[in-house]
Amino acid sequence: MAKRALISVSNKEGIVEFAKELVALGYEILSTGGTKKLLQENDVPVTGVDEVTKFPEILDGRVKTLNPMIHGGLLGKFDDPSHQAQMKEHGIEPIEIVCVNLYPFVETISKPDVTYEEAIENIDIGGPTMLRAAAKNHKYVTVIVDSNDYQTVLDELKANGATSFETRKKLAAKVFRHTASYDAYISNYLTEEQFPETLTLTYELKQTLRYGENPHQKAAFYKKRLGSDFSLAYATQLHGKELSYNNIQDGNAALQIVKEFKEPAAVAVKHMNPCGVGVGSTIEEAFDKAYEADPVSIFGGIVALNREVDAATAEKLSKIFLEIIIAPSFTEEALEILTKKKNIRLLTIDFSQQKKDPFKVVSVEGGLLVQDDDTYGFEDADIKVVTDREPTEEEWEALKLGWKVVKHVKSNAIVVNNKEMTLGIGAGQMNRVGAARIALEQAGEKAKGAVLASDAFFPMPDTVEEAIKAGITAIIQPGGSIRDQDSIDAANKAGIAMVFTGVRHFKH
Repeated sequence: MAKRALISVSNKEGIVEFAKELVALGYEILSTGGTKKLLQENDVPVTGVDEVTKFPEILDGRVKTLNPMIHGGLLGKFDDPSHQAQMKEHGIEPIEIVCVNLYPFVETISKPDVTYEEAIENIDIGGPTMLRAAAKNHKYVTVIVDSNDYQTVLDELKANGATSFETRKKLAAKVFRHTASYDAYISNYLTEEQFPETLTLTYELKQTLRYGENPHQKAAFYKKRLGSDFSLAYATQLHGKELSYNNIQDGNAALQIVKEFKEPAAVAVKHMNPCGVGVGSTIEEAFDKAYEADPVSIFGGIVALNREVDAATAEKLSKIFLEIIIAPSFTEEALEILTKKKNIRLLTIDFSQQKKDPFKVVSVEGGLLVQDDDTYGFEDADIKVVTDREPTEEEWEALKLGWKVVKHVKSNAIVVNNKEMTLGIGAGQMNRVGAARIALEQAGEKAKGAVLASDAFFPMPDTVEEAIKAGITAIIQPGGSIRDQDSIDAANKAGIAMVFTGVRHFKH
């Protein structure tokens, strides 16, 4: 009696060749629907599933393989006398190979005009059921969900007449990962609660990395299948070495900052903090400002630009050691200049395809923290001028820039800037006045006439006092301290303007 293989696939790539090889190895092919038709058209002998079940497809094809004649053949233990006796009694023949992939649910819901009814009809039931049954019985059954595994199975069958237990176990594990991911997409599509009782996330391996944060740590990069095109996960790399773990972290940080700006902007990042941010009438001018902000720290950093990189900008970029340059595009001349540097990574990202993630996820020991993304901007804030003097028009422009940047600096965070560029950044300090001193010291004489932005309120007037001594003329901060009046009084005494936003931007 011929051994049996059940084949039913939505992705039909390579399936005809695979089926022909199985037939040559003495397998009877069971199939249904479009797969059966395709195999018959290519002269592959096929037995219809309905010939085995003695029951027709019903309910518009919703029910065709959900039958004991199929699932008995998938789940029966080949070496269990009781199972074999029952199978013989009911005329059930074993199925040794199952090759199934599923209705294209993810592809369906990715379409912009998909209807709810269309999405529901693309939830596969019979396919996952057969896959799970075969995977459970992997001691005896070879189950294939990925066309990349066809050749492995064929090679073992030709060499040994059967697949090894190790291979069957490995393929079964892949099946359960696949069906778990499939169900996660379905549940997330149907879920309306912001924080459901269980949270199942699914990602696909994009690449294994040479190492993690440090050379002794292993790492990999996974991507969301329905993730934003405006991300490192969907970037196109035009040149340079493979991205590292730290490159990806820093690149992501640069993208989150540069997307705050509509005008030409350049952002330099080092260790996930901005070291220089500049805006201008052209991208070259914006980069000049970002570089001028901190020409020391930018060395070995990441630069993100929100306009096409032209030859003039590329010439300047090429004179600095940079790990990555990210932009919407590069002119041919710019690429010719930059690709002379062997290792620099050049990435393009679709800046037009920014979409908000439903939530941000951070791993902690034993769990996940989940929260909304911090998309709160200057235009959302309840701006209040709390000092006697209001900011000048130029100070307002500078305060807006500082507010955009400070939300992306590790807390405690202080940014000193003018309307075109950052001048000093104090990041990740244990107290706010310490962050202010770092930012003001970096700004030096340029702090005179500049503004200062803080990610959180001032619990004491000491930060304002430091700013006044350095020559700062306007401050933006959330407000909300029980000692706000002390800071307001200090600002009024010095004649500087201070603005409250009512919103803090902690970034831990």
